[in-house]
Amino acid sequence: MQAEPQAFDRVLSSMCTEPHPAAREAAERFLATNPGDPATYPTVADLEEEAVSRLGDLVGLDDPTGYVASGGTEANIQAVRIARDRTGRESANVVMPESGHFSFQKAADVLGIELRIVPVDDELRADLEAVRECVDENTALVVGVAGTTEYGRVDPIPELGEIAREVDALLHVDAAWGGFVLPFTDHEWRFDHAPVDTMTVDPHKMGQAAVPAGGLLVREESLLDTLAIDTPYLESTSQATLTGTRSGAGVASAVAALRELWPDGYRTQYVRSQRNAEWLADAFAQRGYDVVDPELPLVAVSIPERLFYDLREEGWRISRTGSGELRIVCMPHVTRAMLESFVADVDRLAKPASAAVATND
Repeated sequence: MQAEPQAFDRVLSSMCTEPHPAAREAAERFLATNPGDPATYPTVADLEEEAVSRLGDLVGLDDPTGYVASGGTEANIQAVRIARDRTGRESANVVMPESGHFSFQKAADVLGIELRIVPVDDELRADLEAVRECVDENTALVVGVAGTTEYGRVDPIPELGEIAREVDALLHVDAAWGGFVLPFTDHEWRFDHAPVDTMTVDPHKMGQAAVPAGGLLVREESLLDTLAIDTPYLESTSQATLTGTRSGAGVASAVAALRELWPDGYRTQYVRSQRNAEWLADAFAQRGYDVVDPELPLVAVSIPERLFYDLREEGWRISRTGSGELRIVCMPHVTRAMLESFVADVDRLAKPASAAVATND
């Protein structure tokens, strides 16, 4: 095959990144293994136990249970499934802020559960009063986001946990992207900060593991047990995961990355990414653009539509929020030199439009 993979030198929109060298090497060694059949592949099964244990350290869970999933979508669907099956009600609902990931819409469709979406407040976090008004005796799950995909915001997780407990619902935290940067901030989002029942955290995002390597963690093993089904033709007798065959490469790469980088390497990377985000936000603000303050290493800025498409034509891989702002994610592969080159293109491409306006005046 002659095709080459996507280079990362102009990728500014992705929440995936180049794997750490140790993660890449581990992924290659475990390509043919399947943690979905742990009795047949005991080495990768042991690695998955280590991955879950190390992720527990990351998210403040002393005795974690969970597994390495394909990504945040699978983990979020499983969290909804756990909550639905726990209630046993046909009319169960899930309450989440509008900043929640689109995977919850998939979960609602696949699982036949009602998804109630509430607004965010002026700080782009879940509106607590709206959540209180929306939950009822049929609420199975309340969702909070720790690092939203559009603005990098962190919902008030402890308060959402209190609301969930008032109606005997579970609390799920989607920290798929934010989970590997939030340990180095003052935010309260972990299992030891709030009554969190389930959490999504993805090593293949800021964790620098190879794709696919998502993560689902649960506070109590019984929650995961609700999903278990018999697997009579395998050496292992039951399975709680959504997919049967899973990626041993993802498991091995997650462990390799965590061994190499937790905690000091991830702390260094967070500081670097956050400084890059703040530098970029300041660069746009100095040029008169409206910028959303980067709480985490993600920048959202309002730019003209024509400029956005011109930047795409220059080869920059960029995206927009639902409201239309330019969205830049300062992942580990994003360097200051990349951002300086990007801003230089912004300046160059914006000048013709400004000159045209001056001429017309």
